[in-house]
Amino acid sequence: MTGTVDIAQRRARRCALFASFTALACAVSAVLASAYGPLDIPLQKAFSTLVQHIFSGAQSVETTNSIVVWEIRFSRIILSLLIGSGLAISGTVFQGILRNPLADPFTIGVSSGAAFGASVAIFFGLSGAIPHLAGVGVVPLAALIGALLALGAVITLGSIGGQLKRDALVLAGVVVATFLAALISLIKSLDEDSVASIVFWIMGSLQGRTWQHVQLILPWYALGIAIIWRFSRELDILSLGETQAQQLGMNASRVRLWLLIGASMITGASVAVSGVIGFVGLVVPHLVRLIQGGEHRPLLVSSAFIGGLLLLWSDVLARTILPEGAELPVGVVTALLGGPFFCLLLHRTMKRSSQ
Repeated sequence: MTGTVDIAQRRARRCALFASFTALACAVSAVLASAYGPLDIPLQKAFSTLVQHIFSGAQSVETTNSIVVWEIRFSRIILSLLIGSGLAISGTVFQGILRNPLADPFTIGVSSGAAFGASVAIFFGLSGAIPHLAGVGVVPLAALIGALLALGAVITLGSIGGQLKRDALVLAGVVVATFLAALISLIKSLDEDSVASIVFWIMGSLQGRTWQHVQLILPWYALGIAIIWRFSRELDILSLGETQAQQLGMNASRVRLWLLIGASMITGASVAVSGVIGFVGLVVPHLVRLIQGGEHRPLLVSSAFIGGLLLLWSDVLARTILPEGAELPVGVVTALLGGPFFCLLLHRTMKRSSQ
């Protein structure tokens, strides 16, 4: 018994140490990333600008460096940390409630709903007609509405006899995602002028995002995190299977519904702001499980920090790798980084399971 307690304590200390290290890495990376971009700004100058704005709230003198570092780069850095951590947390939750290691934040079709909402806004020219609605433009708001409607459709289709079943959820997500993808293709075929804008949005980008976009995502992010954390202990039980959960007296359908709502809130808000960014929610939970095991509370915390780090530096690459200020969609960078890494991870996992 004592040995089991010692093992649990060592595991808890290892998880806490790893989470602390990744949190510190996020803080350091946020400062370092503020110095990278088309305009060359020394790291010391970027750091002093951040300190001035964060601790003094100085707004009296807005130099070029101040505007670039604080208004353009740091808002984008905070947004990348939020979106990356949100997608990683959502991936962890979906893999747990669906008991599917290949599940990610887009399995349920929420991203397809967001993409459809954005495509409709672009198709009807609403982004140009009402460019500053709520400070962020029409496209993110239309995408958020589309994501929430898609979630409602999946919950409706995935309910059998008033119970939310795992297999039904997956099938409902596939049906909704496929149907919405067909509608997006229809929109692109009806208006060739909007194809480039729709495709660029779908590939995912943080270009032109500001503090208003941070304000848009924060309420949904905070509410989603609160719901997920409330049911994180139940997620450990739910990942064991439906029968085990019922034997332990847990209402599996109710818990699955709340976790689904929380993770979908975060995913919908993230996709609404950035477009579709893949592989973060798929790869990061697998990587963290290899390091610290599958207990969901520490897994959620560490996945959040690693996901934020991954998207932050992917965005730095996206805005610096091309000359003359040109940018790559950050979704392309995460796919290029995450695809080979996931193949290697999958190969190692299968090799270990076969031994």
